[in-house]
Amino acid sequence: MKRKVILTCAVSGNAPVHPRYPHQYPITPQQICSAVQEAAAAGATIAHIHARDPQTGHGSRDPRLFREIVDRIRSAGIDIVINLTAGHGALFLPDPDDESRALPSSDMLSAEQRVTHLRECLPEIASIDVTTGNQVEAGFEFVYLNTTRTLRQMARLYQQLGVKPELEAFQMGDVLFANQLVAEGLIDGPPLYQFVLGVKWAAPADTETMIYMRNLLPAQAIWAGFGIGRQQMPMAAQAVLLGGNVRVGLEDNIYLERGVFATNGQLVARARRIIEDLGAEVATPAEARAILHLRAIGE
Repeated sequence: MKRKVILTCAVSGNAPVHPRYPHQYPITPQQICSAVQEAAAAGATIAHIHARDPQTGHGSRDPRLFREIVDRIRSAGIDIVINLTAGHGALFLPDPDDESRALPSSDMLSAEQRVTHLRECLPEIASIDVTTGNQVEAGFEFVYLNTTRTLRQMARLYQQLGVKPELEAFQMGDVLFANQLVAEGLIDGPPLYQFVLGVKWAAPADTETMIYMRNLLPAQAIWAGFGIGRQQMPMAAQAVLLGGNVRVGLEDNIYLERGVFATNGQLVARARRIIEDLGAEVATPAEARAILHLRAIGE
């Protein structure tokens, strides 16, 4: 029997849209729902979702936008596992004249505030970014600040809500603390890890890094790994070969190849071909729910 590989499509992120991107980048709830439908039709198992302000196009943590997106997906009957981001509320911008103080444009929230949209939407999965570090996104430098106290509180809240945490690790120490959450009984069922590779000042997107992070995992862990930008497909292939699962999508990469812009559907189709060419098979949403021990909606 062929190994089942869970294929996630991260349909849109928070970064500014490339000014020359020629396709419809998903911004409004309707467009994001359409992007999820496109990904599902191409074979995606899971949709990882961010909300964006329809007026400005910028990333948004407004629970009403998340609720509209999720309601649209469910009303349309799209068969896909819904995975919402909970990565907002951890943006720390130190005042350059006194780094003990945050600039007004910082956005730091409590654990309870960071899961408000999860209470309203009750997705099957939501991300927990188990990391703190310097990051750069589209030239914007910031400290991504997730304390161990906040991460433990978020894990407890996920347990109360019955939402499966996707433990996003940006570097090696992140895996070790995620392991600690598992050891403390704060993660239910088989733990799900996601290796985020290629973010500036974090773990590089290469084979040695993926192997090392995989080897830090506890027994029974389920994992996936992805690369940013041009490393998206090489890391997808590497994850399959190393026994992991795969993530692609416009949040992480907008190109099929140098100078050729992609759509979510095209990225999913290419990843699916890689998975199949390597002798595995893409898991259906129902199969992924069983593999990940997801709680049925409404339970």
